[in-house]
Amino acid sequence: MALEVLDGGLLTTVQDLGRYGYERFGVPIAGAMDPFALRAANILVGNSPGEAALEITLVGPTLRTTESCLIAIAGADLSPRVHGWEVPLWMAIFVRRGWIIEFGERKSGCRAYLAVAGGIDVPLVMGSKSTYLRGGFGGFEGRALRKGDLIPVGKPTFHLPSLAGKEFPSDRIPDYSDAPEVCVILGPQDDHFTEEGIATFLSSEYKVSPASDRMGYRLQGPEIGHKGPTGIISDGIVLGSVQVPADRQPIVMMADHQTTGGYPKIATVISADIPLLAQCVPGASTVTFEAITVGEAQARYREMMKALEMTNDK
Repeated sequence: MALEVLDGGLLTTVQDLGRYGYERFGVPIAGAMDPFALRAANILVGNSPGEAALEITLVGPTLRTTESCLIAIAGADLSPRVHGWEVPLWMAIFVRRGWIIEFGERKSGCRAYLAVAGGIDVPLVMGSKSTYLRGGFGGFEGRALRKGDLIPVGKPTFHLPSLAGKEFPSDRIPDYSDAPEVCVILGPQDDHFTEEGIATFLSSEYKVSPASDRMGYRLQGPEIGHKGPTGIISDGIVLGSVQVPADRQPIVMMADHQTTGGYPKIATVISADIPLLAQCVPGASTVTFEAITVGEAQARYREMMKALEMTNDK
């Protein structure tokens, strides 16, 4: 079983939940920008939640199946079609041999995740199938998909039609928006900023710059004032860290973020809201921030994971 790539789209890569344990060697975690959508799509087709799938950015690929398969598409609505028919998101769909999977106009979000029963069967690199584009490794030959590729798929262990039609609960789907309010935990270096700077960060609307990518989302808006020097001794960076360099414009670290950095971090985006940010479109979307407590962030994350567990148990 394989997916034949007839057109690679704008940027389509193989991603799972990332490679852990190698940051001390300077290797980023990488993985899906929207890990919630990746997990949901995998659960719908009977895979483990962290199995590798295709991450599709804005303009989708055109694929042909070499054998009948079961797919699910979650995340951004890029108007998916199978064999010419419009198909719903967040649902398992049976696809016959030779049928075409394609995408149309963007209706919402930025990144869709196409999971196929059996998972994308590419080699593990440092324990992960994720593509790290800057390093040129992982995924399918360390690069984005292009015309002529044959993407291998693992063999499912169940009768495919048995899961066809399985849906993710509609009330548990994230409210993707082109202007989300994203929750953060202040710190760890919020003491490097003036009170006015923190207030500006939490009360202003920032545009997602066209220069944003999988490494970081550069934001454009009112300047955030530092108390003193704009640099610190380099320390660890995590997913969602909000750095503010000398130009006083925030940068949110995303999936391919570097492992250390020398700019003070005013806040960290909570895990439950990373999907909302990941679905923002560079050059078009805006974002605002709200500070919450660690306890509130943990409760939000537990609620998000509960939705996945409920669907997996069905």
